[in-house]
Amino acid sequence: MAIKQITVFVENKQGALVSITDTLAENNVNIRALSIAETEDFGILRLIVNDEETAKKTLTENGYLIKVTNVVGVKIGDAPGKLTEALRVLDNAGINMEYLYAFMARTEKHAYVVLRVEDDEIAESALEAAGFHLITNADICKL
Repeated sequence: MAIKQITVFVENKQGALVSITDTLAENNVNIRALSIAETEDFGILRLIVNDEETAKKTLTENGYLIKVTNVVGVKIGDAPGKLTEALRVLDNAGINMEYLYAFMARTEKHAYVVLRVEDDEIAESALEAAGFHLITNADICKL
């Protein structure tokens, strides 16, 4: 049930990011969530999109170095401590988390959190058993 994340290695220079987003927009790929981390010379752009195949093809054809990674998406209630509850589930299951980022859904009641963990299946099972709703690629397409 993991969702696909596209990681793009971006040169850290003016116009590089807009070139990527423009390429995606021209090919009708809608960005649903993103995270960018930078160093002095390059950045790592992580994307959740509505059409992973088109994004992958388009970016590769335009010379971008990309990687597709499975990540876990989980719906978190919009209240203090809700993220901690989800993270505690993973911690109690012995699952290491590499990184996370969040994005808001179209309601005020919850946010979606993208988690990169060492074992997707165990993380998903633990979160579902604790009552959390997992996000699917179909959910991403509906946003």
